[in-house]
Amino acid sequence: MDRNKLFSCLGLSMRAGKLATGDEGVMKSLRSGKAKLVILAEDASANTRKKYRDKCSYYGVPLLEAGTRSELGASIGKAERVVLSVCDAGFARMMTQLCKTSGGETD
Repeated sequence: MDRNKLFSCLGLSMRAGKLATGDEGVMKSLRSGKAKLVILAEDASANTRKKYRDKCSYYGVPLLEAGTRSELGASIGKAERVVLSVCDAGFARMMTQLCKTSGGETD
């Protein structure tokens, strides 16, 4: 997976206003059906991983584990972030493709 391209896409989607960050924001986007892709930090706790795997499975939203919490935060110009949701189908498709073509992992 080309991490730099993924982080660059995250920055673009943040500037476009198509990203929800943090636990509350991501949960809200999942429940409202706006989330098209959830990105979870590789260094998230086991409980957090299980929570988002279950929620994403329930709502039918793809889950991608990529980067550390500091890398995710830096890519969107914020403090550390453990979870992000992409609320735009185009950005979500582009990020999923970046990971698939370079051997990344999606659920």
